[in-house]
Amino acid sequence: MRAGIALVTAALVVALSAGSVLAAEWGLVNPGTTTQEAVRERYGAPTKVTSTKIEGYDEAKWLYEKDQAPPGFVRMTIEFGLLTPQGFKPNLARLMELEPRPGIFTRDTILAGWGTPERLDKVKDAEVFNVFIYESGLFVYFGKTGRIAQMLLFTAPQKFGEPSTPPRR
Repeated sequence: MRAGIALVTAALVVALSAGSVLAAEWGLVNPGTTTQEAVRERYGAPTKVTSTKIEGYDEAKWLYEKDQAPPGFVRMTIEFGLLTPQGFKPNLARLMELEPRPGIFTRDTILAGWGTPERLDKVKDAEVFNVFIYESGLFVYFGKTGRIAQMLLFTAPQKFGEPSTPPRR
């Protein structure tokens, strides 16, 4: 088991060190360009699908957990439905949330893979800066100690003209 985690971690560091081009995507899912069909082809049928309406638009949320989650992760959630300048695209990924197994992504692993974040933020009552925010669309949430990543959230690229708050968990 430990050898498997070490192998996954080593593979992640190598993949992440390829540069910021990969920052807004993970596992061939790139919010804003990846379709439901591409996700189904890559990961198969989701464990659970939910649908809701947001501001009159249909949103779909696909959950992959346990054995269906990517290696090294407990859960992967992908939300579909994106309002673009060309109109609403119900089949485009809007965001992807990954919950890694404990210890897989440390602060050092994130810094080695994605570099220094453009912004740091705190979640309410945190003693350390525990949210890394990247303009490429990556938000990394750390636990209370600020050392172990608890969630990676991939979105469309961010523009940092004014202070922003990280997406809700």
